[in-house]
Amino acid sequence: MIEGRDYIGVGVGAMVFNQEGKVFLSKRGPQSKNERGCWEFPGGSVEFGEKLVDAIRREFLEEYTMEIEIVELLDVSDHILSHEQQHWVSPTFIARHTGGTPQIVEPEKCTDIGWFSLSTLPEPLSAVTQDDVQNYQARYGVKEQ
Repeated sequence: MIEGRDYIGVGVGAMVFNQEGKVFLSKRGPQSKNERGCWEFPGGSVEFGEKLVDAIRREFLEEYTMEIEIVELLDVSDHILSHEQQHWVSPTFIARHTGGTPQIVEPEKCTDIGWFSLSTLPEPLSAVTQDDVQNYQARYGVKEQ
């Protein structure tokens, strides 16, 4: 059985801000589960028995060698990709970068990374990232964390 296809998957992500108020994004690589070539607020699948906040901390450490501090839950998106026949429930947290120099650990899943101003995000953005930006701006305005 395949997560996200044969049953609804849970994928957690985070809008991680640095001290300059920029947000971290990654570009999905050729072996990503979906939305290849799109920029996103990174994350990954939640393992059985794992808390959401533990999953997102683990994913950032494993995939980008970054330590993050969770600030709050931003939103939960229904990540339905009809054209890819996938369905995910995707909570996104707001977080701060607290340690580690970001680097790409899994180049087959991620082809680029960077820190961006919310007013100048790269394109195309993943569906969940588009939802997250809209929800963040509705809650906080266009200012950055």
